[in-house]
Amino acid sequence: MSALYRRPHNEALITMLVIAVILHALFILGVTFQLPPTQPQATQPSLDVIIVPTPKKQTKPEEADFLSRQNQEGSTDKKGQARPNAVPTLPALKKSRKASEERIRSGVKAPDVQKQPKVVTTVKPSTHKVQPARKTPVKAKKKPDITQLLSSTRQEIARLTAELDRNSQYASQRPRHKAINASTKEYRYAAYLEAWRKKVERVGNLNYPDEAKRRKLYGDLLLHVALRSDGSVQQIRVVRSSGHKILDDAAVRIVKLAAPFAPFPEEIRKEVDILDITRTWQFLSSNRLFSGK
Repeated sequence: MSALYRRPHNEALITMLVIAVILHALFILGVTFQLPPTQPQATQPSLDVIIVPTPKKQTKPEEADFLSRQNQEGSTDKKGQARPNAVPTLPALKKSRKASEERIRSGVKAPDVQKQPKVVTTVKPSTHKVQPARKTPVKAKKKPDITQLLSSTRQEIARLTAELDRNSQYASQRPRHKAINASTKEYRYAAYLEAWRKKVERVGNLNYPDEAKRRKLYGDLLLHVALRSDGSVQQIRVVRSSGHKILDDAAVRIVKLAAPFAPFPEEIRKEVDILDITRTWQFLSSNRLFSGK
């Protein structure tokens, strides 16, 4: 009984051991160990420096055929064509690039650009002192006195009064004029004008100019005659000519021959000192003098 009981116990133990071995083997084979990755070394950035050789300065030709691309100077070659500027080729660029990389790796620094010196300007204070402008004192105007104002006002009033008096005296001394013509309708003036016209016309027919008769001249003219209150003639003036000087002079002479005329009536004398008579005189082809207007 004991033998039968032990045999299945051992088989179970062996089975468990086998399973444990298999599990450990799977675990061991499944887990792997790796070294931490090494950090890459930091590389410095490369600087490409291209060195372009500068062409030698040549003398400027007197007569240039072409202009250079770099300095705009004229140049000619033997064939009369412009020489192009020196352009670096591809191998030269590669060589200069390799040289710059080697210089960076070896730690040689590129030549620094020469810095221009800073110019510092300082402002010196001016020693000249500006004097302030002198203020001229403004004199206050004196207020006019009341007595002065009154006296000036009285003088102005006296001057104006004297001027008005002179004007009134001059106006009173000036002669009073009255203009009349053929269209005047007032009886006292129309009656005096008609008497004056008849006298001038009668004298004119009696003293008709002989030269006008011989030359058979005729025409009409406008005559202005100024008469004083006593009937004397103050002025004779031809306003519009007849076109013949003989007839114009004859009309003036006829009025002078007819003067003096009758004095002004009392009703006219009270109002007028001088009568201005304007009439049209006609020298007819029948050798007669007539005043219609």
